[in-house]
Amino acid sequence: MAASAAGTLAVPAAADNLREALTLAYNTNPSLQAARSSQRALDESVPIARAAGLPSLSGAASYTHVLSGASLTGPDKIFTLSADLGVPVYSGGAIKNQVRAAETRITAGQADLRGTESAIFSAVVAAYLDVIANEAIVGLRRKNVQVLNVNVQSTRDRFEIGDLTRTDVAQSQSRLAIARSGLETAEASLAGSRERYIQLVGKAPENLEAPPPLTGIPATAEDAVAIALESNPDLIAARTRSKAAGFDSAGAGAGRLPRVSVFAGADRTDYLGSLGGGALNQVSSGAQVGVRASIPIFSGGLPAAQQRQARARESATLENEIAAEREVIATVRSAYTQWQAAGAVIVSSQTAVDAASLSLEGVRAENSVGNRTILDILNAEQELLNAQVQLVTARRNAYVAGFNLLSAMGKAEARDLGLDGGALYDPQDNYKRVHGKIFDWDLDPAPTVKSTRTVDTKVQDGSVPAVK
Repeated sequence: MAASAAGTLAVPAAADNLREALTLAYNTNPSLQAARSSQRALDESVPIARAAGLPSLSGAASYTHVLSGASLTGPDKIFTLSADLGVPVYSGGAIKNQVRAAETRITAGQADLRGTESAIFSAVVAAYLDVIANEAIVGLRRKNVQVLNVNVQSTRDRFEIGDLTRTDVAQSQSRLAIARSGLETAEASLAGSRERYIQLVGKAPENLEAPPPLTGIPATAEDAVAIALESNPDLIAARTRSKAAGFDSAGAGAGRLPRVSVFAGADRTDYLGSLGGGALNQVSSGAQVGVRASIPIFSGGLPAAQQRQARARESATLENEIAAEREVIATVRSAYTQWQAAGAVIVSSQTAVDAASLSLEGVRAENSVGNRTILDILNAEQELLNAQVQLVTARRNAYVAGFNLLSAMGKAEARDLGLDGGALYDPQDNYKRVHGKIFDWDLDPAPTVKSTRTVDTKVQDGSVPAVK
């Protein structure tokens, strides 16, 4: 599908490419790392839910020394050991449905993680294209300033010999001042886009290469919507949460049903020779087993209220599922329209650039023979600059809209882009690792930070390389 959306082109080491930027963000972006950690925390909900249905074993020990008031026969020293085992047999389906709900929410969380990954990739692509576009715009505006500088000097020279008026000089100076203002604004935008790139990727952009063409975009918006309805991670998460809420509803009425458990216990008491009369037994012990049943008769309406509450929450998730579906449809259609529109703008802008270039050449030639004024030249130069900036912006918008479309379709994740940098993160691996753990002291190592800091990166400016 979108397997080559991030490109597979070989690039020189001296430049950054889009695939490298996406790979670095995939491995070091703190928002993505935090989302993975949150998913690992969610994985523990299954062992937590299952623990209520597993046997429990506890022990107790006590030592009592009677300081005063003991009888003549004692005892005044008592040491007691006891152990109790409980095994739940039936809980009205509460534990079973809690486990199913937890498992289902883990699946929803994995879809959320996919959505986070895709959103970060979309942000990286936008930041990458912003840097490229703003660098091009700065270059265009800087060249325009240089041209207008020459125009001002030429106009002054011609004014000195009486060929032009003071008005012509003022017009040239005004356009130069406006151009310098536009250049400063463009440089500020470039600095901002570079800082945004650092925030997402973790390093400063260096001689970014043009991104490769996007692939996998469907022929029609309807086709894109059909793919999104099957693959969009946010929609998958909403559907899965509806199923989890169904399990909550099924288990909410368990408070009306009996609970049955089996128990066993053993105890040993040692009087440590303090029981009066040497013939008396200083140690006693016992053991017992049994079955315990708890049958609710009246709970003040609590079970019914809990089930009504669960069903209301289930209803909310069903409505949220429709809301998510609507949002996906609107996002896909909008992104497809924006992608198409940007493509059309590229064609028209290229035509405008070509025409404005020819127009500027003609106006300059006509001015040399006195048929055009300085203002005509200034206007023609401005028209060419505007067309060039519009073309650069349209190319940026088309690529970003195309990638956003792939993202909304669920086809712009690491598994789709063929990223380098080692094995991809699979949240299912951690779930498989922890879902069956039952040992009380089976802990993970203390957490460490995996994302990278950017405090050591230098403050970005609006400068552009002399040669790109």
